[in-house]
Amino acid sequence: MAPTGLNKPTRTTTTQQAYSSVLEAILDGTLPAGAPLRLQDLSESLGMSMMPIREAIRQLESAGVIEVESHRGARVRAVSPHDLEDTYLTRITLEGILCRRAAENFTDQAASDARAALEQQKIQLLSGNISAARDAHKEFHYAIYRAAGSMWMLRSVEPVWNNSERYRAATMNDDDVLTLRRLEHERILEACVRHRPDDAMQALRLHLLSTVQHIDKVVSARLAKLAP
Repeated sequence: MAPTGLNKPTRTTTTQQAYSSVLEAILDGTLPAGAPLRLQDLSESLGMSMMPIREAIRQLESAGVIEVESHRGARVRAVSPHDLEDTYLTRITLEGILCRRAAENFTDQAASDARAALEQQKIQLLSGNISAARDAHKEFHYAIYRAAGSMWMLRSVEPVWNNSERYRAATMNDDDVLTLRRLEHERILEACVRHRPDDAMQALRLHLLSTVQHIDKVVSARLAKLAP
């Protein structure tokens, strides 16, 4: 049976469109952990040939959000406490460095971009557009990370960022959690604006630990001891 709930792309000829459509369905839970990804079903759902979908599956495997096994085909990667811990330990390490470097050289333009993204996230959450809110949330963080000036570290964040979104999906409808997240975002931004590298790094660390705590308290406690 073809999966339902996938957003059919406006144009149906490129691998990138197939990649984006399937990734979105994975991040918002339409395709949950363990869900099979059959080429024929995806082709019917997205209204495109199997060739770009096949290539998109290869790229999604490289990105780490799906796995392909011999004789079983592709499926969305499982979630687990170990994977959650590994994902966020990696994020704290990489993004902490990016925050520190960004704070050292933060510009007015970077601050403006980050604030605009935060406001856009708020607007989209109020309108109930979770997908657009998720994009704005990512843009907030990346507006800060781009200020670090490291192309390779920024690229390295992308796979673990996408994987972490699968865990965050369960907290997107909790107003109290979202309010807390906004305050944490503002603390990160404030430290960057004031050019306080240590404070920015610590604010980012506490933000990510807080996120994990709302997903799995045991993992959060372990992570607090492991995270630099």
